Amino acid sequence: MKLPSATVAASLVCLIIAPVFAAQTMPSAAPAVTVPVPATKRVTCLATTQNLKGQDRRDQRQLCMAQARVDCLKQAIDQKIVGEARKDFVKTCAGSSDGTAQQ
Repeated sequence: MKLPSATVAASLVCLIIAPVFAAQTMPSAAPAVTVPVPATKRVTCLATTQNLKGQDRRDQRQLCMAQARVDCLKQAIDQKIVGEARKDFVKTCAGSSDGTAQQ
């Protein structure tokens, strides 16, 4: 009679422990999932000016990017970012990593 009781007890222990081991292995699988990158302000400017033509398109895109850089600069000031880090932050925030505002 002790043998079936031991089997039942072992099964219960496995049922309790198995989800714990499964939960510990799940976080290692999570980094494999790609995280969507938020659209930069540059992408937004390109999208909002795409139905314009010629000089109007260039002017509106240039204004949009200038406003994006000002917004990012304000954010850097609020976060107390200074020096080269501020310059990099504004470029990254505005989406002009190469420093250009137009394509």
